[in-house]
Amino acid sequence: MSMRTLPLLFLNLGGEMLYILDQRLRAQNIPGDKARKVMNDIISTMFNQKFMEELFKPQELYSKKALRTVYDRLAHASIMRLNQASMDKLYDLMTMAFKYQVLLCPRPKDVLLVTLNHLDAIKGLIQDSPTILHQVDETFRQLTDIYGDLSAGEFQLIRQTLLIFFQDLHIRVSIFLKDKVQNSNGRFVLPVSGPVPWGTEVPGLIRTFNNKGKEVKKTEFKHGGSYVAALKEGSLELYGDRVLKLGTNMYSVNRPVETHMSAASKNLASRTQTSSAHQARRVILRSYQHPSYSGPADEPRAGADHGGV
Repeated sequence: MSMRTLPLLFLNLGGEMLYILDQRLRAQNIPGDKARKVMNDIISTMFNQKFMEELFKPQELYSKKALRTVYDRLAHASIMRLNQASMDKLYDLMTMAFKYQVLLCPRPKDVLLVTLNHLDAIKGLIQDSPTILHQVDETFRQLTDIYGDLSAGEFQLIRQTLLIFFQDLHIRVSIFLKDKVQNSNGRFVLPVSGPVPWGTEVPGLIRTFNNKGKEVKKTEFKHGGSYVAALKEGSLELYGDRVLKLGTNMYSVNRPVETHMSAASKNLASRTQTSSAHQARRVILRSYQHPSYSGPADEPRAGADHGGV
């Protein structure tokens, strides 16, 4: 297992949590100043300098129970309060969304681009607080300094560590079920189309070489997919083009998410129902899809349909 996995797991799950909370605040018509305070307080706590310094030290992953406790406390770092059922559903949505993103990464290294997409989006959620923006930018710098030069083998170990963490999670989520990217047993449907990993060729050709390294034969074969070459590699620059859409905010499309807040939060504003932009949602999920590796061969676990999105 990789000792460099924890920061990537924490930041990506945290990003998904912020997406969902932001969507719920908007859906419930929470007054702007209160919504802004909730998001700024949580983001400021999440990117606390001392906590980040500890997080980036090489270490094993937290246990699932310990990690869940961290997000419980993080979600309640502001005036907002979630009841137990809401927190359970929120955490399930977070974990399944990031598991899906990890499975769809064309290369193991692309999990870093997914993380940067989360940070880019988080910065867009911050309002009127240069101090908090600086906290996120400092975390960005730490990420690129530590992970920017890791080898492909080290990223493969990180990816495998993440998949081991997620391998027994098969929670059904309505947004994935409706858009047919998840089966009824909770397993994801992985695509066989789209751009191949950067630096690789579209499958369909076998080259044969002799003992002197000279190419002597070419044989074409049908691969059964619909692949295209990657146009360019995603950027690790602060304001660069990540190319990948994995990790962007799929809750930006206006639709209900069942992460109900407790009575204390409902006092902020009456709950409103939002319309489901089904077609737009499908476009976002399709933009996620890339050829990907199959996950570990684990047995499906029965679980409730965590609908919600």
